[in-house]
Amino acid sequence: MSVTTKTGDKGMTSLYTGERVDKGCLRVEVYGTIDEAGSALSMARAFAQKPEVKDRILALQKQLSLLMADFASLGKTPYITAETVADIEGAIAALEEKLPPLNCFLIPGDTKAGAMLDMARTIARRAERAACRLAQETPVAESDRLFLNRVSDYCFLLMRCEEHE
Repeated sequence: MSVTTKTGDKGMTSLYTGERVDKGCLRVEVYGTIDEAGSALSMARAFAQKPEVKDRILALQKQLSLLMADFASLGKTPYITAETVADIEGAIAALEEKLPPLNCFLIPGDTKAGAMLDMARTIARRAERAACRLAQETPVAESDRLFLNRVSDYCFLLMRCEEHE
């Protein structure tokens, strides 16, 4: 099967659940922006020096695939659940315990991976803003909204972890 299907040549795309929508619709923007965050995470993982950071990034990439599926679906039970949100909150808490308290603004970029994690953080924030706009138009699972909000926090902490001596 070819990657080139030509089914999107007229500006339409298929959601995961089969519905055809305009490529410019807000739903497509949300999962496309999550995809961008995942790409930034791919670069961060490729350059990360700390095995724990690499492992955590890979796990997050897998979760972002599920989050994209949620936003690319209509009328389907979300893959991202309250348990998924609790898991990322636990991961955030674990990293916060390892790192010294933050008492000033940080300027990321001491490492390539740290810079890319910061890029992933800002892309996740953009995805969250789009998801908030989407939620004004149509129901969005609370677990998806909460998880997306936590992703940027997690990326920030992964950046701190990677750049911490």
